[in-house]
Amino acid sequence: MPKEQVLTNARIVLEDRILDGSVLIRDGRIADISEGASATGEDFEGDYLLPGLVELHTDHLEAHYSPRPGVRWLKIAAIQAHDAQVVTSGITTVFDCLRLGSDEDSGFPKGEMRSMADALAQAKQEGRLRADHLIHLRCEVSTADVLEHYEDFRNDPQVRLVSLMDHAPGQRQFQTMDQYTLYYKTKRGLTDDAFAAFIERQQALSARYATPHRNALAKACAERGITVASHDDATVEHVEESIGYGIRLAEFPTSFEAAEASHRAGLSVLMGAPNIVRGKSHSGNIAARDLAKRGVLDVLSSDYVPFSLIHAPFILADEVESIGLPEAIAMVTATPARTVGLEDRGRIAVGLRADIARVRRPEGIPVVRSVWREGRRVA
Repeated sequence: MPKEQVLTNARIVLEDRILDGSVLIRDGRIADISEGASATGEDFEGDYLLPGLVELHTDHLEAHYSPRPGVRWLKIAAIQAHDAQVVTSGITTVFDCLRLGSDEDSGFPKGEMRSMADALAQAKQEGRLRADHLIHLRCEVSTADVLEHYEDFRNDPQVRLVSLMDHAPGQRQFQTMDQYTLYYKTKRGLTDDAFAAFIERQQALSARYATPHRNALAKACAERGITVASHDDATVEHVEESIGYGIRLAEFPTSFEAAEASHRAGLSVLMGAPNIVRGKSHSGNIAARDLAKRGVLDVLSSDYVPFSLIHAPFILADEVESIGLPEAIAMVTATPARTVGLEDRGRIAVGLRADIARVRRPEGIPVVRSVWREGRRVA
């Protein structure tokens, strides 16, 4: 017999409007959407019924796995802790970022992220996880060993997104040296001479490896149908380069010009939800709200604070005149899902997965009250 349930007396956030009504779920899928309250079913008491959020870029798993410098937590335990916080933030699909490419300053040695991916697969198989977890490989193209690291994932079906990053000084995120100096000199107590030598080494690595590694990774992803993201594009030239690589997602552009060029070219422009909540970038780059006001913000990511993904859309709907709640919610549901080819989720629509979040917003910060994944309550 089919398994059915009704969610009623809800403010259903569709892509183009909010409908006061009910949703019928059958066998993990949305079977019907109707206006008005039902005589039976779970009473939402006027709470919002949203699609489960789709998170494309979170470094949060890494924070659980390596909570202090030099500390490594048990992988399964770290994954479960991360999963619990993600789901209770309304996120039902999460792309966990794994860093590839290591140097003297940062990154994980070869095999460590492969081991984390194996732990994710094990946790799924054992039914430990409440959200649907996929993998986003953050590839530091200016490191000598990034292609060697990527080989560990060449045939992994969990990998659905790859970003091409270059954090060398003097470009992209660190076009000016103020923030780079804070990150790498002041916080680490480097002398002037040590810092100058460090900068010289990083710039030399970028000059040697960045372009050939971008070429190789973009080609490998195209062959497998993996979505590719740019990272920290700063100029129109960067955007043109991204278009040439077949990139579909522009992560964290650092200038208005790059964001607007990406949006015009059909790339989904992604910015951090913490940027919306705080009203500014933590690294001194452009404010995401300003991109939203210009109509060139497409996707939000929780980045380093999972709950920001449900908080930020309500702020946008409150503070940006041209954005209503349906449009803001689409930035964390329908648009990210479409960008990475997940057409079975991200919207409240008949036939799609019943990935649903029940959210109340008395005033200010929203409250996630319940979460369903494929019709099964997980929070």
